[in-house]
Amino acid sequence: MNKDIQAYNNTLEKEDKDICNVLATEIISQLPEAEYKIWHRHPVWFLAGNPVVGYSKLKDSVRLLFWSGQSFDEDGLKVEGSFKAAEARYVSIKDINTKDLGRWLKKSRDIQWDYKNIVKRRGVLERIK
Repeated sequence: MNKDIQAYNNTLEKEDKDICNVLATEIISQLPEAEYKIWHRHPVWFLAGNPVVGYSKLKDSVRLLFWSGQSFDEDGLKVEGSFKAAEARYVSIKDINTKDLGRWLKKSRDIQWDYKNIVKRRGVLERIK
C-alpha cells in the first residue's frame, strides 16, 4: 500500500481504519495492475486511467464504491448517484465478505464504463468493457 493511502487510513478511528486496511489489501491483491492514489481526497484505483473502485469514510460507515457497479448485477451493491456507480457500506470489519468483494473486483476489471472521458462527452457514459 502506498504511503498516501496508508496515511488516509491512519487518520481514521480504529474500526474504520481496520475496514479500510482490509479493503485496500484486497483491492491491491485482486487488481495488481491498477494504479492507485488519493483522488478527490479518497483512495481510488484506476485501470487505464479509468476509475473503477475506491472507498471513503462517511459519517456512519465506510463506503466502498464501484464506478461501474450498477452493471455488475449484484444484490450486495446498492445504486449510488445518477450514473452507473454502486456501493457497499461497512460499519464493522465483520461486514466484509471477501468472497463477494473478490467477485466484485473481478467484475470491476471486466465491466467498465468510460468515466475518464465523461467531461469530453458532456456527461454521456459509454461502455468500454
